[in-house]
Amino acid sequence: MNLYRRRVFRNRFNLLMSLGTMAFGMAFLLWILGVLVWRGFEAFSPTLFTQLTPPPGSKGGLANAIFGSFAMVGIATLIATPVGIMAGIYLAEYGRDTWVARVTRFVNDILLSAPSIVIGLFVYTVFVLNTKTYSGWAGSIALAIIAIPVIVRTTENMLHLVPASLREAAIALGAPLSRVILSVTLRSVRAGVITGVLLALARIAGETAPLLFTALNNQFWSADMSGPMANLPVTIFQYAMSPFEDWQHLAWAGSLLITLAVLLINIVARVMFRQHGGR
Repeated sequence: MNLYRRRVFRNRFNLLMSLGTMAFGMAFLLWILGVLVWRGFEAFSPTLFTQLTPPPGSKGGLANAIFGSFAMVGIATLIATPVGIMAGIYLAEYGRDTWVARVTRFVNDILLSAPSIVIGLFVYTVFVLNTKTYSGWAGSIALAIIAIPVIVRTTENMLHLVPASLREAAIALGAPLSRVILSVTLRSVRAGVITGVLLALARIAGETAPLLFTALNNQFWSADMSGPMANLPVTIFQYAMSPFEDWQHLAWAGSLLITLAVLLINIVARVMFRQHGGR
């Protein structure tokens, strides 16, 4: 009886500690989100999406920064998606336990944990210094390097979930391995792979450090990827650090905009992954 009571006590104690820890973390998260929503919605207006970033003391919006972020994140996703998926296919289907695959996984793990500012400095040294100008292309390359390891890891893990019997059945019908991968294995986990792409997109959407060294910023509207380009993360960083109240309001609005975008992407990714798991 005493043993039973001790076990019940330990169970309840651990349960209460777990709930307390969760409540402690959730309290700070809700506090941050509450302040962000309150301050962000104060600055929300139609001009946020129609006017350019203003000089101090003037009203304006974030139209050029929003466009620049969409352009660089979109191009980075277009670069990272095929590279990441093909690398994941190689690791899961071709390389497996070869030394090349082991080295690739090791490098990929390093890139997953590497600080984004280091990647920004790398692209600055390799690309910006050689072209002698900050550019949207340099920003897209830096963001793509950050996104690739996420897509590689997700694709490889998803392909490992495919039963070997499914591959063997397709090969027994005379299909070459490339056809088996494209038509059977990759198709059966496409929702999981797309989820990985969306998670990578959410990962790079709010990155500031690499863009400080690559795209920098631009006060004006510019669709020229070969020159400095406005973007939300750097604009938020500069405006939040400024002493001007109107800039600080725009920084809150931009922060809320990125948060809502990342939240939406994560919701879509979870819904797609749940549907994939259900099948």
